[in-house]
Amino acid sequence: MSGDMSADMSADIRAGFRAALQAARRHTAQAGAETVLDQLLRGSWRDVLPALLRETGGMDMVGDDSGQRAVPDPTLFGTPGLALARSLRAVPVRLDGDPGRLRLAMADPWDDATLRRAAQAMGRRVPPIAATAAQLDGWLGSAPSASSDASSSVSAVGNSTGGALPEGPVVAFVDQALRRAYEVGASDIHFECDRHGVTVRLRRDGVLTPHERMEGARQAEEAISRIKVLAQLDITERRLPQDGRFRIALGGGELDLRVSIIPSVFGEDAVLRLLDKAQLRDPADQVSLDLLGFDASGAAMIRELAGLPHGMLLVTGPTGSGKTTTVYAALSEVNNGIEKIITIEDPVEYELAGVLQVPVNERKGLTFAKGLRSILRHDPDRILVGEIRDAETAEIAVQSALTGHQVLTTVHANSVFDVTGRFKHFDLDMFGFMAALNGVIVQRLVRCLCPHCVADRPATAREQQWLVDMGLPRPETVPRPVGCEHCGGTGYKGRRVIAEVHTIDDGFRDLVTTGAPVSALREHVYRKGVRTLSQLGADMVSRRESSAEEIKRVVGW
Repeated sequence: MSGDMSADMSADIRAGFRAALQAARRHTAQAGAETVLDQLLRGSWRDVLPALLRETGGMDMVGDDSGQRAVPDPTLFGTPGLALARSLRAVPVRLDGDPGRLRLAMADPWDDATLRRAAQAMGRRVPPIAATAAQLDGWLGSAPSASSDASSSVSAVGNSTGGALPEGPVVAFVDQALRRAYEVGASDIHFECDRHGVTVRLRRDGVLTPHERMEGARQAEEAISRIKVLAQLDITERRLPQDGRFRIALGGGELDLRVSIIPSVFGEDAVLRLLDKAQLRDPADQVSLDLLGFDASGAAMIRELAGLPHGMLLVTGPTGSGKTTTVYAALSEVNNGIEKIITIEDPVEYELAGVLQVPVNERKGLTFAKGLRSILRHDPDRILVGEIRDAETAEIAVQSALTGHQVLTTVHANSVFDVTGRFKHFDLDMFGFMAALNGVIVQRLVRCLCPHCVADRPATAREQQWLVDMGLPRPETVPRPVGCEHCGGTGYKGRRVIAEVHTIDDGFRDLVTTGAPVSALREHVYRKGVRTLSQLGADMVSRRESSAEEIKRVVGW
């Protein structure tokens, strides 16, 4: 081809260029280290590329033979600044320093979705210009930015831009929160924005503890933008909730984080759930019922229920009560390698050896109900359903339990009586549900007192009466948390489970299906000797394992 090609190109040349463009896009999507322009410059189109760009898209490329110079200005993206530029791989540039010659240098200048997001951030549509990876990386690393969110010391695995960027205070603030949460074993990180800045709180052992604060409303917005960039969310959308996830390298391994962004009166708040999937990856380190703190009789009953050939075992409790971990522990103990075990979860929280684990993806149409239908065609012996949320999932799970499968699942309810009411609201056939139900585990997670600093205080009259009602001697003192360096000043270190394990018998089934009142159900259940959560909590207080305040907070009296 000749470099003197006229503007009136033949249809064959234009068609050939479009094919080359598609091939370059495919290669770039797979490799991720180059731009579309890099791929085209490497091919036979190099000499005529400037003319082709103008012919097919009315655009230029940075550094062509016109000798134009591009000056980057990511401040035109507003508050997100360089964070949005890195996310889009697009940088606003001024050609030859002329404010009237503004262009958007892009890795793929034909990408309409990126152009729309950039236009939304800038408040106008700017003509695109093609750029190489080296040019983009150079600008992203050296351009002045209104946002101090400029780097990635904690980088999302597989999402690195390749530029060596200086670390800013916002990025350091977010990264330090991620590291600290991992180090102390927190389950969630809360970024809470107010009128004057952002506060980070970590959920440790089920309660929120303050971590750090950054002043400045603008810095608060940039901290949320940093999280959006890591989770590959829309950094320009601030009016609607967004959910995402990302993976980071921490502590010599990889950690998955689930992200939830929600708008507030002061901007947006973010909650990050830490999911350490590697916890159950090694069979030698798998969690067990004993390790979780179940007493001997409760653990034995759960093992018996989980080992039944068919039927349903339900674990219930409020959010954060360890339901999924209990189901994993029960499943791990019956995973003998001779049965087909399949799980469907949202998300997959831990990896189980020898188990087929299916993640829910509602954006793509893979719901619990649809996934469960497909699972049944894979001839499973045991099925774990992460959570029953709707009537369709409940109906399929019950039918699976009735047709020869063992189903282990969770549902949000506070007691065994609330479970029956929850499934009534699903408008299920209660006879079929009760026929399928083998057992219900009602559990809570209770913080344990730090053994290094536990002390005593006089028991109040109300505490004394509670312990007497629970069948224990009237105490003069009860243990109290103090706080030391071993427990981070909280007075508590670690948590253990307390649980009511209910085996469903025909008497209970008859009461439910005939519509008996809750008082009759309660009398039948506890007449069999099942110990209540309050009794189990009182035992912990008498053994100085937890405090009366903690039992009241978690269980009530």
